[in-house]
Formats: sequence, structure tokens, C-alpha cells
Amino acid sequence: MGFLKIIKKSKEWIIALGLAILLVLLLRFLIFESFTIPSTSMSKTLIKGDYILVSKLSYGSRIPITPLSMPFTDNIYSDKFQLPYYRLPGFSSIQTNDIIVFNYPKRDDKPVDKRTPFVKRCIGIAGDTLIIQNGIVYINHKKVDEPENAEFNYLVKSNNSPLDSTTLLKLNIADDVCEIDPNTYNITMTRKDAEVITDLPCVYKTELLCEDSGFTSVNYFPCSELFSWNTDNYGPIIIPKKGMTITLNKYTLPLYSRIINIYEGNELILKDDSTIIINKMSVNTYTFKMNYYFVLGDNRHNSADSRFWGFVPEDHIIGKAKVILFSIDHKKKGINKIRWDRIFKILK
Repeated sequence: MGFLKIIKKSKEWIIALGLAILLVLLLRFLIFESFTIPSTSMSKTLIKGDYILVSKLSYGSRIPITPLSMPFTDNIYSDKFQLPYYRLPGFSSIQTNDIIVFNYPKRDDKPVDKRTPFVKRCIGIAGDTLIIQNGIVYINHKKVDEPENAEFNYLVKSNNSPLDSTTLLKLNIADDVCEIDPNTYNITMTRKDAEVITDLPCVYKTELLCEDSGFTSVNYFPCSELFSWNTDNYGPIIIPKKGMTITLNKYTLPLYSRIINIYEGNELILKDDSTIIINKMSVNTYTFKMNYYFVLGDNRHNSADSRFWGFVPEDHIIGKAKVILFSIDHKKKGINKIRWDRIFKILK
């Protein structure tokens, strides 16, 4: 009898454990998920060591595209069976300046929902026209409100005296100072911090570093010599919207060829540098099947974002970053590692 009781109890524990795991998975897939911040591209809004809570209900939960996978990891899965993209109804749609988490689009060797998660600020939504002029973002010809913690690179010159280390630590920019020579520094900081630095007695010049509109590089999306764009002067560029039809030519094709071919799964061929063939038919227009978004990092001069790799497709969206659960400074030890001022900090 004792053995039978043990078996019965074991079954109850197994069932309870299974239900608990199922509940956790449902919460993770449909309601919220946590992520850690590994880079400085969103500084000072998000910093290395932040653990953020991401709401999947905000924009609607994305049904798993790759269901045959090991829970809690993106590295163990089978892509032999894939579900079509589908998103449950959400509480809202993506808005300009939302902080969003998404799967990195340019990772073609993995299924969409198994690609590396990125976090950036959405600057342009589907249907918008975006242009950046001298570091200022305009959407549909209107200036976009700049995040309070947006950072830029500044050139700071001192009058033969070192910068006040106490002030640098107080502003939390000590790690963002690059000494070019004994009296010249490159500092990544917010506009408010730049005002404080400018007022230091030892500083006689503070200059915002801005790439001139004449400077260009093929490293910027769409990586074509037809577009003379850079970090601070970019666009204009139209962000695709579901149902929008565009004319295809040598100027629009570099911008949207990846969408047509990769994200929306068409066979695209350019013949004789002028004839565009989609799914074996010669065409001169294309109608988009999904919405797309344009994202920037709050660390505007030090972020790998849409300026370098293009649009974020709607099926790559994971959710909206809502709150910093806690934050750990891995450079420190013991209880000092915890950044107490960032616990349960609301993101905006």
C-alpha cells in the first residue's frame, strides 16, 4: 500500500509541475516576457544590466511561428514545421517614440521568432515619411519630440586643465569619455549634460558632432551609391504600409527589394537593369502585404539601427518595453551591484 501511495503522490506532483510549466509558458508566449540589455545603443534610457519587462498584450500577442522548440531558449528548435504569422488583437498599435522589442530582421539563417531580440525606439510607423536633418528627426514634415535621455557625441575642449572627474561621475558619463589628446575629449552625453559640461570653469568649447550632409557611406541602408545618407542626415524615406502600392524603379528597388524578396516571400529578379520580374511576371508596381517600422537607438551616434539595416517587419515585433524590473552593474561586487534607483522604473 505504501508503494501505491508513493506512485499516486508522484503522479500528483508530476501533474502539478506540468500545469505550472504550462502556465509559465502561456504567460511568456502570450502576456509578457523579460529581456536583459546587452549594449549601450539605448543609453541612457536603458543601460547594460537592465532587465526589462515586455508586454505582449500591448500590440497583440504573436502566436509562435516555430512551435517545435525548447522552452526558454532560442537555440534549440526544429524549423521543419512552421506556422503562418498571426497576431492576437492588442490594446493599442505601435506609436512614434514607443520603445519596442523585436527580432533582428537581418538574420536569415533562423526562423523569425528565433532571431536575436533587439530593443530600440520606434521613430516612424507604417505609412510615414521620415527624414533626419542635422540629427533632428522629422516625420511627415513635423519635428519629432526627442527622448529626454537621447545621447549624442560631443567634442569638448578644455583650457589646459583636466575635466572634473567628480562632475563626470555625478552625471554618470565617466565611462563615456574618450580622451583624444590631453585637452580634447569625445563625450557621449545628453543635451542637458552637455550644458553642465559647458559651464565647467575648465571648458572653453563644447561642440555637437554632426555628420555633414555632404558626407556619405555605402554602409547606410539601403547601401546604394544612389543615396547620399549618413547618421545625422538621412532620407527622406517612405516606411511601407500594408496595402500601399509603390512604383518600382532604380531608386525604389534598393529600398524595398529585401521586403519584396525576403520578408514577403516573392521571387524577385532584375533583368537587364530595367526589367523587374516578380513571381515570373514583369511588373512596375508592388503592393505591400505587411506594415513596417523604422527604429533608432536613443544613443543616436552609437546605435546599429534602421539607418544601417532597414525596416522592421510587423511579424518581427515581440512587444512593448514597459518597465525596468531591476538592474545590475556587473563591474561591481556584492550588494553594490544592484542599481536601486532603477528597480521598477517605468519606461518612456
